[in-house]
Amino acid sequence: MPKMKTRSGAKKRFRLTATGKIKRASAFRSHILTSKTSKRKRKLRKGGMVAPGNAKAVRMMIQA
Repeated sequence: MPKMKTRSGAKKRFRLTATGKIKRASAFRSHILTSKTSKRKRKLRKGGMVAPGNAKAVRMMIQA
């Protein structure tokens, strides 16, 4: 049976922490930034953790 391949898109978007949680970046930060307030853009710089409900699916995608 062939090896499982990592999902390339997921590999670029998620990182594992030392404790095993999955870090992610905030969405809505790529374009049409003129209509967003400075406060909103500043808060979008900060990332977050993947929700527990999605963590299992993301973990399957990023395992090599």
